[in-house]
Amino acid sequence: MKAIPFLLKPVGKNYLWGGERLKKDFNKKIDISPLAETWECSTHNDGISIVSSGKYSGKNLKEVLKENPEYLGKYANFDEELPVLVKLIDADKKLSVQVHPDDKYARTHENQPNGKNEMWYVLDSKPDSKLVYGFNKPVTKEELKIHLESGTIEPYLNQIPVKKGDVFFIKAGTVHAIGEGLIIAEIQQSSNLTYRLFDYNRTDSDGNKRELHIQKALDVIKTDVKIPENQKHYISENRELLLNSEYFEVIRLIVNPETDLKINSDEKFKDTFQILLCIDGKGEINTDSGEKIPFIKGDCIFIPADSVCTSIKGGAELLEIII
Repeated sequence: MKAIPFLLKPVGKNYLWGGERLKKDFNKKIDISPLAETWECSTHNDGISIVSSGKYSGKNLKEVLKENPEYLGKYANFDEELPVLVKLIDADKKLSVQVHPDDKYARTHENQPNGKNEMWYVLDSKPDSKLVYGFNKPVTKEELKIHLESGTIEPYLNQIPVKKGDVFFIKAGTVHAIGEGLIIAEIQQSSNLTYRLFDYNRTDSDGNKRELHIQKALDVIKTDVKIPENQKHYISENRELLLNSEYFEVIRLIVNPETDLKINSDEKFKDTFQILLCIDGKGEINTDSGEKIPFIKGDCIFIPADSVCTSIKGGAELLEIII
């Protein structure tokens, strides 16, 4: 019998820069405050998603994939780990300036399988919202070290105005930071390795400054980063490509009430899984075997490899993540 798609329940994170909008605008019923992030689809040990529909409801996603490695298709050799992690982020305050290592550095120095390449899709912003992406002037690592240790790095950071619908691919080694007032969907490699360079001298609830990781950051930083060209284009009336990278492909799906949208009828989905994240509206997943799975804004759906053919009806926008 073929597998059935299922809903996921996220894990919440209460980092000091978070807000309350994921509860208000994305229907997250998580009793922590602030609610900075929700890990929507994750098998990472720092936050494992829970299955919330179907026969495995109540089990964590890692357990389900261990019992059913065929759900990952050709990625079953990831030892029940997904190669991707999907988040929602509410930056009520600006995040620290940070950088992530690549796979080689993570394996050599951190004993971790993955570094962290990630994509941001801006779901909402304020009129003056900005983010940091790389540097705005030439700088050597020796100069960086001096400015980081003295807390004078800000004039070197490339601050970019952003708006709803913008897409950014942040490669490992790129200095970056999410600015105040942004709601972001983040699709990333399954990794929680972050090296913090600068945190605006903030303190936590106990009056302590957060740890910085200056030497590791300097080990992995690339100082010649440029923003990649925008890949966004419409594949069809209902599908807009946001990013195609070696790590994942992300497509925005537009579901109209007039038509059902097929989502896994292509031959390639026999050997890989999909993740759907509803970023607006609501709808219903219908399978050829008769199941109906309603979803609303903020819901995340896992579609196993070679699962029953599935279509979506309703009025909604979703991000489709394909590995």
